[in-house]
Parts: sequence; C-alpha cells; structure tokens
Amino acid sequence: MQQEGDDRSLADLFGDLARETSTLVRQEVDLAVAEVTEKVSSLGKSAATLAVGGLIAFVGLLALVAALILMLGAAGLPLWVAALVVGIVAAGVGYLLVSRAQAAMKRVDLVPHKAVQSLHEDVDLVKEQVR
Repeated sequence: MQQEGDDRSLADLFGDLARETSTLVRQEVDLAVAEVTEKVSSLGKSAATLAVGGLIAFVGLLALVAALILMLGAAGLPLWVAALVVGIVAAGVGYLLVSRAQAAMKRVDLVPHKAVQSLHEDVDLVKEQVR
C-alpha cells in the first residue's frame, strides 16, 4: 500500500485494500493452478506407465503362449497344459506392472498445499490490516 499522508479518505483506503486483495487472490489462484497442473502431470505419467505395462504384458502373453505351446507340444505335452503355464506367468508379470503403476498413482496428492497455506496467511494478514 502507498502512504500518502492524511489526505486519503477511508473510502480510498478501502478501495486500495479491495484492489490489492483482489490482486493477491488472483495470484494465489494462479499458484494453485500451477501446483495442480504439476501434480496432474505426474499422475498422467503414471497412467502412461500403467498403459504401457498392460500392453507389454499382453504382447508378452501372446509371444510366450505361442512359443511355449509349440515347444511343449513338440516335447509331447498336451497343448492346454502349455497354454495354462504360459498364461499364468504372463498374467503375473502384468499384475506386477499394473500394481506398481496403481501404487504410484495413489501416492499423488492433488491438494495444492502451498497455495492453501499461502491463502490462509493472506487472509490472516488482511484481517490484521482491517483491525
């Protein structure tokens, strides 16, 4: 706030306070948006990892099923036994990748803590100035 002496009216002072408070609130909202954007970006990366993990598990399942079924069939085992073994292994790998990505996504906290704290401090400051 500017200090211009005693010639400023109470209305002018409250007008300045309202303008400065409005500017402050806009800046706090911008900070909150920046924080949430950063956190959503992290969440997006985890979602991409989840999708890639699922795709790799599926491709691995297909390749292993084909290779092992053919190999075990040539060795004299029934084809359904080979398909079962390969399916269990591929499903286990896929499960591990999906679990890891889900755990990473659960750790992301979307609350903009810095902006909320700063806004509380600003509210306290405005309350002190009005007194």
